[in-house]
Amino acid sequence: MIVDYYFGAGSRYSYLAATQLAALGRETGARFNWLAVDSARLIAARRDNPFAAANGVGQYDWGYRRRDAEAWAELYGVPFREPHGRLALDSDLLSLACTAARRLGAAETYTRALFRAIFVDDLTAVDRAVCVARAGAVGLDQTAFSAALDDPQTQVARERVLHQAMRLGVFGVPSFVVGERLFWGNDRLVLLRHALLSPPHRPGAAATTL
Repeated sequence: MIVDYYFGAGSRYSYLAATQLAALGRETGARFNWLAVDSARLIAARRDNPFAAANGVGQYDWGYRRRDAEAWAELYGVPFREPHGRLALDSDLLSLACTAARRLGAAETYTRALFRAIFVDDLTAVDRAVCVARAGAVGLDQTAFSAALDDPQTQVARERVLHQAMRLGVFGVPSFVVGERLFWGNDRLVLLRHALLSPPHRPGAAATTL
């Protein structure tokens, strides 16, 4: 079973969810199709950006989000460094870099390295130079990666993914699409797991005949 995984490289919950996908894949037999979106544009398309609210209350309060992400990281047993106030992230660059890596056949490997740069390593910037260096660190040719970043077809590929996500009803990241079902959020992984272990997705489940 292929699961489309729509993520934002600068999204703390996309990072947290990603730390669980390898184990989930082993348990369920699912394979994940890593699809980067510019989360800022995805949210802007809603015309009601909750992060832009003047009061920033509830789950969109930055202090709450930091504490919540730290709690999930503790539960998962994974490292987490809050980027807000520490890193200036360019969602356009990050989504383009992940798309370039996908075109070069290294979507998952590269994205995991970029997640580490943002949410684990002690950096003060994740700019183009860092993006290119991380490509080299996972075995991609840095010259080829840099060329892919500048290739207009990379932007075309990214736009295609964004529009596909919007057609499927994706409104935030991380989102997982299985068939016609959409699961939004790191905290929906338990529901995704349940769906993947239930017919007709369960490994070894017999196909329905009419």
